[in-house]
Amino acid sequence: MRLSENTIGALLMMASMAAYTLNDTLMKSLSGHVPLFQVIFLRGCLTSAAVAVIAWRMGAFSKRVSRRDTGAIALRVLGEVAGTYFFLTALYHMPLANVTSILQALPLAITLTAALVFREKIGLPRLGAITVGFIGVMLIVRPGAEGFNLYALYGLAAVGCLTVRDLATRSLSRETSSMLVTFATSVTVMAAFGLAQLGGEWAPLDRTDIAKIGGAAALIVAGYLTSIMVVRVGDIGFTAPFRYTAILWALVLGWLAFGDWPAPIVLVGAGIVVASGLFTLYREARLGRKRRPVPVLRPR
Repeated sequence: MRLSENTIGALLMMASMAAYTLNDTLMKSLSGHVPLFQVIFLRGCLTSAAVAVIAWRMGAFSKRVSRRDTGAIALRVLGEVAGTYFFLTALYHMPLANVTSILQALPLAITLTAALVFREKIGLPRLGAITVGFIGVMLIVRPGAEGFNLYALYGLAAVGCLTVRDLATRSLSRETSSMLVTFATSVTVMAAFGLAQLGGEWAPLDRTDIAKIGGAAALIVAGYLTSIMVVRVGDIGFTAPFRYTAILWALVLGWLAFGDWPAPIVLVGAGIVVASGLFTLYREARLGRKRRPVPVLRPR
């Protein structure tokens, strides 16, 4: 039975979310005995090497970058560095499913910020969905509650930084190679956390630690490549909702690897965030169809 392009796109999106969440699981498993900056630096070395090879094979290094795009890339890189720090710090100190659920507010944050920065119209229905979605985030974070974890604020900070990253990416011209941008980001993250670790102690690594860091690097590259393939197969309005499978992966992996299961209020909050995000995607898809037909990109 031949799969449709939409089905292939949905499978690729789920694979991308699985790769990213498995990476998060491996990174979290290193907490407590390997410093965070050391882990990010070592993972960055492997990731940068792999991305460099892929970018070279794709001819990305021969592409020129305009001055305007250089500024956007710099802003994107800053957002990525800060977002990586806040997200992984939260991940080191919180259950996997909780942090992943907070991060699912990213599409809502991007929609709201794009309306404020780029003056994009969002309308009352989507504005209402965004408001409800952030109420769901507050249920997960629970500020002032007995179960409040200070590092939940780091998760929220990660959402803010990654919103800056994605909006900067959105402003790039189509002529700029995505692999070149990825390489610049990977190298900068590697260098930033390598310099930050210089003043700290470097923990010795055993074979299991090395295997986990290598696996995390491979999964990051796999996640990025599958996320690129997603936009080239099928209708993005159909495949985008499958990004929320990350929460399912986080629930299962968090329980199997760490014995964590979120409190009922966290599950309710995650459900609200997902429902709000799906409604926002649905509204954007409807408005997009009214404005113009959505092109289906063919794989190259």
